[in-house]
Amino acid sequence: MDYVIVGNGVSAIGAIEGIRLHDTIGKILVVSDEAVPTYGRPLISYYLSDKIKFETLPFRPEEFYTKNGVEMKLSSRVLSIDTTGKELVLDSGEKIGYGKLLIATGGTPVKPPLPGIEGPGVHNFTTVAHAEALKELVDKVQKVVVIGAGLIALKAAEGFAEKGVDVTIVVRSRIMRTYFDETAGEMIVEHLEKNGIHFMQGTGTKEIVRLKDGTIKGVETDQGLVEADVVIVAAGVRPNMGLATQAGITTEQGIRVDDYLTTSDPNVFAAGDVAEAKDLLTGEYTVRPIWPNAYSQGRYAGLNMAGADKPYTGGMSMNSITYYGLATISVGETNLDDDEEYEIDIHLDRENGVYRKLIFKGDILAGCILIGDIDAAGFYTSFIKNGFILDAEAKQRLMEGDPSPALWPDEFIEAMHNNP
Repeated sequence: MDYVIVGNGVSAIGAIEGIRLHDTIGKILVVSDEAVPTYGRPLISYYLSDKIKFETLPFRPEEFYTKNGVEMKLSSRVLSIDTTGKELVLDSGEKIGYGKLLIATGGTPVKPPLPGIEGPGVHNFTTVAHAEALKELVDKVQKVVVIGAGLIALKAAEGFAEKGVDVTIVVRSRIMRTYFDETAGEMIVEHLEKNGIHFMQGTGTKEIVRLKDGTIKGVETDQGLVEADVVIVAAGVRPNMGLATQAGITTEQGIRVDDYLTTSDPNVFAAGDVAEAKDLLTGEYTVRPIWPNAYSQGRYAGLNMAGADKPYTGGMSMNSITYYGLATISVGETNLDDDEEYEIDIHLDRENGVYRKLIFKGDILAGCILIGDIDAAGFYTSFIKNGFILDAEAKQRLMEGDPSPALWPDEFIEAMHNNP
């Protein structure tokens, strides 16, 4: 069997490892339009600020590919997929056949329809190539505006601020609203402001203003002009599913896959930020663009490409990041459409920068937000992921900040011992 993986993010690593668990001899080819092997995308802000060197970025050492018999075609773009002939066409004109194909093309930065967005001085921040371009500028610029409210926006801002650049984040609503409530968002903003990052929340962006020579003057907002030498646009990422659309593969929010990560074509699989896959908690099919899900989906896709016939149990909304020493984590259902369906318990200690919000749905823990003190995050996550039924005493222990493994069901502990 010949396996071809399009894309070289963490899903590709998961897929390689999944394939090799079930097929040790089939040929594996990875095709990527990036010039480097898989790297830790969350690390690029540290690379920008010189906290880490380029050699630290790879997600697996170079020998990983050799050991697993993987051939790579880097700096190569796939133009089209012929599902009938089971063939890819590359930008070089080369044609590549496949037995099983994985589309792991990730996401593409959203480009908002702003006047002035085209031209020099406007950058994205999702790849190492973007970080390389910004590294050339970081010591030459004085003011940067970041447009966006999510993780990429905050990490881009942090990368520049660490180098002493004046950074302003312009946000239409509030930061990280997908994962954090208003209290958690406020605590993160306060912490980042203490470290020199400016915020303009609830502010609309009108235009990127340029001087006569085309260089950037600043960003016009509904609160006035914010001066800038460089603008980072981090207004979200959308699934990069053009290849699937061209090939006639079913797409909705992302490339729709079944419980085996198979697309509407039985020989084509999808995983990662491009895939619309099962959510563990809700059972719905949705795009969850986070690293743990991308790796897990890739692994299950690889197993099933190799014929293992193992269903993917589903991903989960999760975000864990540290901003200037402030640890934060969000797991499970934290954006509540119907508050009446949930019971919420909150512990807030602003003086020590600690916040714990637990969201219960009946007698199970459905979600949690932790700021500052995240030592018990793994235990809370186990309760959420496994949907453990909680009696009154167990629920109280969780509310007191003691999600002890002693509260796990006996059958779960026995299963762990039997399947180490």
